Amino acid sequence: MGQLSWSAPHERAEGELLVRRAPGAVEVTFNRPERLNAFTERMYEELLALCAEVAVDRSVRVVVFRGAGGRAFAAGSEISLFSDFRSGGEGIAYEAQIRRVLGAIAALPQVTVAAVDGICVGGGLAVASSCDLRICSPESRFGIPIARTLGNALSASIVLRCVEVFGDGLTREMLLASRLVSADRAYAVGAVMAVVPGGSLEAEVASIIDGVRQSSRVTIEVTKEQLHGGAAGHDAAADDARMAKAYGGEDFREGVRAFLAKEKPQFGE
Repeated sequence: MGQLSWSAPHERAEGELLVRRAPGAVEVTFNRPERLNAFTERMYEELLALCAEVAVDRSVRVVVFRGAGGRAFAAGSEISLFSDFRSGGEGIAYEAQIRRVLGAIAALPQVTVAAVDGICVGGGLAVASSCDLRICSPESRFGIPIARTLGNALSASIVLRCVEVFGDGLTREMLLASRLVSADRAYAVGAVMAVVPGGSLEAEVASIIDGVRQSSRVTIEVTKEQLHGGAAGHDAAADDARMAKAYGGEDFREGVRAFLAKEKPQFGE
């Protein structure tokens, strides 16, 4: 596997997001290192727009999210967003916007990766939890200490997704005891797939991208649809249609042929 050839970064949200491309991949960097990459309203809006663009881009197989500066993935939302809140209704509208952003990330047909180097808390943890895969540096910490900081609450969908990723026990610890979880503990429960030195995150990202580019797109897309729907969204007829798409496609025939011939499959784009 060689080094990825990334394009020069393209600025969005007036430079608060940096987007660059490599063959088969898009990388999105949260670029407010002086504020631990805390999200602004402009960043949320641009993330929604970017997800809509990437979702229909068949040249993209992997989307990587990361934070600039080496100190944080993202430290939640910029607190000044809440300075003018005077009613519960404003909080509901804010949470609805966050759900739209997280839903757009989770619904991307591509494999999504959160490359975490440093603090990953609040909204940053929600974004990382919405990705398919997470890798992190040993110094990374995860948490949602809002009970000791803001005194607000999260939408149930965010809490329950956190339970899916970190498990019930660690989610309770992060929310009810306001404790941050270490990289090793996150790895122990499967919340992150690898803990690598910060300087090696790039190589780990490249390895994931390389593997996905060699994989069957239809298998990944069908599997993501199943995972996104979850047990509550399971429908036999819809799942049969997905199975027909997979078993009736060229990738499956190529996979069987290559396996029997003891060759590496050459899946279609």
